[in-house]
Amino acid sequence: MEYRKQPAVGRRTLIKATTALGAIQLASPFVISARGEAPIKIGMVDPLTGILSALAQSEVEGAKYAVAEVNKKNGILGRQVELLVEDSANDVGTGVQKTRKLIDRDQVDVIFGDVNSGIAYAMAAVTTEKKVLHIVPGGHTDPITGADCKWNVFRICNTTSMDAAAITGELVKRFGKKWFFITPDYAYGHTLQDGFIKNLKALGGEFEGDMLPINTSEFSATLIKAKGYKPNVLLNNMGGLAQIDCMKQFVQFGMVKDMALGGALFELESIKSVPKDAQTGWWDMEWWWDQPNVPEVVKFVADFRKEMGKTPSARHWFGYVAVQSVRLAAEKAKTMAGPQMSRALEDLVLPPDVALQPGEIRYRKGDHELMANIFVGQAHPPEGNPDNVFKVESLVAGDKAAGTVESSGCKMVEAPV
Repeated sequence: MEYRKQPAVGRRTLIKATTALGAIQLASPFVISARGEAPIKIGMVDPLTGILSALAQSEVEGAKYAVAEVNKKNGILGRQVELLVEDSANDVGTGVQKTRKLIDRDQVDVIFGDVNSGIAYAMAAVTTEKKVLHIVPGGHTDPITGADCKWNVFRICNTTSMDAAAITGELVKRFGKKWFFITPDYAYGHTLQDGFIKNLKALGGEFEGDMLPINTSEFSATLIKAKGYKPNVLLNNMGGLAQIDCMKQFVQFGMVKDMALGGALFELESIKSVPKDAQTGWWDMEWWWDQPNVPEVVKFVADFRKEMGKTPSARHWFGYVAVQSVRLAAEKAKTMAGPQMSRALEDLVLPPDVALQPGEIRYRKGDHELMANIFVGQAHPPEGNPDNVFKVESLVAGDKAAGTVESSGCKMVEAPV
């Protein structure tokens, strides 16, 4: 789906933003200045259809919310911002084709995407070739800011290694060292499980597991295998609808009483989509809305609920931060040129009203990974507020979970002049 400017009306052009799949509409239009300046264009590629669509839609909503906010404050470099959204359909070839279309035909200044790590990685080859700043809001596979890091690519969400490092010790301490993995068989799943195994082995643990197609909907055979293994913890590493289906079947098999549940991510969108019996386990949140002691978060959540009619999730925050990062980089570089914007983002510290969490949150210069906190805690059925489904037990600093730049494998090539 694309969002393009409409024909001019008098001396002004009004561009109305609609969300992917028509779920939410923003009341505020994007307005191009009376001087006739062209808008700054941001292209976003995400799987708006398929098993990851709910997560993708939230990222798009967060980006649109930020665009409306930025445009109310005179845009970026005095120009209004237009967001053009394309559906990757959870397919690598389609994602690459849509990226080229946005850059070559629509002349976007920046690219965001994709939720699917494999697509994000493939898109990066195109954006580097075209010298366009590329922000990956929510694709986790390690090489994006690791062994295959690129001068123009920055990531907001954690690496899979960071997520695994943050939660492994908690799961071992609380439940034990014998684990069973249910993991998606693509880039995200491979690097996530590798990270878990590395940390588990260091603590003397053992494991078995199955790697399944990303779009698996029937988990009976794997759950029977897991039940026979008798692990202390079952790690559900699937994502989106696949994770939801797995959790539902886990409950139907009566396995809740046999083993603990846990893993890297069980996101707000997914927790709210499973039965109460499956709203359990220990997980990471890469951002969480309930931070009562952080006034910027309290204001953001209230404003977002008023405008969008829902509580923001980590995916909304990813999209929001992506747009705000473009604004901050452009203000610092005083240009929308990819190389200069990339240099401006290196070691840039997000202001409190963008970071929306404690501490110094910055894009690390050596690998372009955002050093954000990881919120470790427990999922539970709603308590009062229907979005109160997770209790934060501890914060793990991004720097601590990430390790050193050297350990990431990134050997960054500097941006061209």
